[in-house]
Amino acid sequence: MSRRRFLQTSAYASAGVTALPLMPAPALLAATADSQVVPAPTRAWMAATPASHYSAYRSKRASSPDTPTWVQIDLGASHTIDFVKVYPANERLYPGRDQHWAGEGFPVRFKLEAADEPDFQHAATIADHTAADYADPKGRITRYQANGIKGRYVRLTATRLRRVARQSYYLALGKIGVHSGGREISIGCPVAVETRYGEETAMAQLTRAPRPDGEEVFMNHPGNVTAPSTWKPALYQARAPLGGVRLHGGLFQRSMENNIGYLLNSYSVDELLRQFRERAGKPNPANLPPPKTRFWEEDLAGSNAGRFLMGAGNTLRWMEHPELRRRLNAVVDGIAECRQPNGYIMAYPEDTIFFSERAAYTRAWVTHGLVEAGYAGNPRAFDLLRGYYDWFNRCSYLPYMQRFAVQGGQGMIANTRLYFTPVGQPRDIQVIQQYHQENHWLEQLAARQESSVWQYPYDRPHCYLLTDFEAYLDLYRATGEPRYLQAMEGGWDLFHTRWENPGGSTAIIEYVVCPPKSYRLDAQLEELCGNSFWVFLSQRFHLLRPSQEKYVNEIEKSIYNVALANQAGANGFRYHALLTRHKEAPTQINSCCEGQGTRLIGSLPEHVYSIAPDGLYVNLFEASTIQWRAKDEEVGLRMSTRFPFDPAVELRFSAARPTGLKIRVRVPAWAAHPMPVRVNGQLAGSGQPGSYITLDRTWAAGDSVRFTLPAALRLTRYTGINQVAGEERYCVQFGPILLAAVGAPEVRLECGPGGVPDGLLKRLRPKRGEPLHFTVEENPGIEFMPYWQVDEETFNCFPALV
Repeated sequence: MSRRRFLQTSAYASAGVTALPLMPAPALLAATADSQVVPAPTRAWMAATPASHYSAYRSKRASSPDTPTWVQIDLGASHTIDFVKVYPANERLYPGRDQHWAGEGFPVRFKLEAADEPDFQHAATIADHTAADYADPKGRITRYQANGIKGRYVRLTATRLRRVARQSYYLALGKIGVHSGGREISIGCPVAVETRYGEETAMAQLTRAPRPDGEEVFMNHPGNVTAPSTWKPALYQARAPLGGVRLHGGLFQRSMENNIGYLLNSYSVDELLRQFRERAGKPNPANLPPPKTRFWEEDLAGSNAGRFLMGAGNTLRWMEHPELRRRLNAVVDGIAECRQPNGYIMAYPEDTIFFSERAAYTRAWVTHGLVEAGYAGNPRAFDLLRGYYDWFNRCSYLPYMQRFAVQGGQGMIANTRLYFTPVGQPRDIQVIQQYHQENHWLEQLAARQESSVWQYPYDRPHCYLLTDFEAYLDLYRATGEPRYLQAMEGGWDLFHTRWENPGGSTAIIEYVVCPPKSYRLDAQLEELCGNSFWVFLSQRFHLLRPSQEKYVNEIEKSIYNVALANQAGANGFRYHALLTRHKEAPTQINSCCEGQGTRLIGSLPEHVYSIAPDGLYVNLFEASTIQWRAKDEEVGLRMSTRFPFDPAVELRFSAARPTGLKIRVRVPAWAAHPMPVRVNGQLAGSGQPGSYITLDRTWAAGDSVRFTLPAALRLTRYTGINQVAGEERYCVQFGPILLAAVGAPEVRLECGPGGVPDGLLKRLRPKRGEPLHFTVEENPGIEFMPYWQVDEETFNCFPALV
């Protein structure tokens, strides 16, 4: 059924989200393999605080639990205190698990007191839990009535500490809120700690300001929901082809063939279906090997099938492979065989949805995978998704999805992407508006506030915020509301100008403090998955505004300098795009980067061209053919090129009869000068770098377009925090290609007179028989080569120049 038909027949076409009530669900208890339990969330459950600006206070470690330590707040004057709230630390991980360590370090025994003197010689007790162990609150915010006690100082004294590691104990608190007269009076007040175990560097966190939307996990904002009758969809001005593109032996085709090898060699169908069958009570083969990893396969049960379906489904849209298709169909059929009567299809039981990252990460991956399988020709995949989301969109877990789920925003894209498939329904969009939409964050992003990215207040500042951006841009496409577009324009600009390395890799990752423009080279920041998200976000912007070349420029860099660089033939993918010393060894497991790597590589042909109502955009330069329907005619274009090894490009048109079309050819921003374009040998125009040149004419079979891409060597100075004293670091690029200086982990190049940039470029010499390889005069043992070609060599993409 077409999406138009769904919109016409849907019961929700003119109703608000509240027309469909939440349905009951089992208790939210997730028993894990080691008997740990994820408790049921409540409105008073503390939202996670891994962001550095909102991180918890932690005392110094002690070797004995019976080690007293205290923290004290100076309110500035004596106040009548109504109550005190104590917020748990809720940000670390269970050892070996990706689940918030809720209540980490909350004291086992403690007391709360108020006094008018800082030495607490005459203190009044607000709460005393020193005689017996206090039940672990996990992530729940606790409240202690003061009943009108007066005092200038409020002190929490821990008399018994909770164990946080083997023979290691400390006090950890997310925040302390002192309330008087209907307001929190402790915000920003000075904090003191005892001298032996207190930690002064973190003590200000105890009186930090509340987060913009409060501290709790519960989210339910019906006021954000808009009725479909008010939507004014923002239509794409171009569309990505879902098929009809064939590659002809170039770099992209080799990469896709290697991707097929990786997909077929990494896991069997039975391994991919293991957890689905276990959840459904169906037997697995007796000889099935054990999981390769606990976290990626067991904790994130079902994501492995999503990984395979993403890669295989994308690939099969462009090149047929019988065994790959057989396995794709077998995985879809296996998921269908395990479907519950209520439509539920995930590989984990319903009531374990909040264990690890299942609620968002795993759900999104299975959704992406089934969407790709549907577009690859398996209609059953769409049916499975619609049945599941009819369950999900009514489940009682929804108010906790964004903030109780680990990185809950990852799940937004699952709903919004489903909406734009043949089985999408308005409810898919409205659920995101009601239970995920963060208005304060949209405002911050629209204002281009840097803190909105690197100090995101709810969960981890991370490249995975880009998946939230994708979803919000989908909300704009669905509803036409400008607020979504304005926020995502700001978010795209922030990532591009503050968290993108020269060469294109993302420079932000969870649990590492990544200030704007820090571009750290001493930490593993550059995740392959982050650039996959960057590509699909930039693609959305490109299709909305295809004449703006900058979005395709980002897609191109991500493909050459991250996706291809992290693919190791058919042997797997590397997790990080490390830019100095050594690349990581590739793996064939089910990590986030293998999954997004195979997804991106499988989608390569759809980024070469975009189809417009009046013609075609030629975006990337790869030997290929596209067939599409234009003005009721079947037309085609064949691109012949060896780019990036050779800049010459020829386009040849094919059609049964002459057809009037606009063929728009990208002139990349990296072009060294304007690019002349010839049609049938005659000069048709010259395009400026960073634009598209439009060729508007009636095209006949055999018409040709020829041009030479103005690629040249260029230098970009490194401006991040990992500087070399007394020297400057540069990266070298040829067109879009990031080059690596191979031969040593720390490279210092002698450039001679004439200035650093000019001196180096004049000393680079092409290496005969090896395109894009350069030797460096008077620098023996050093050679520049495409970063994507580096394998086991020692290298540095940012050599110091002297």
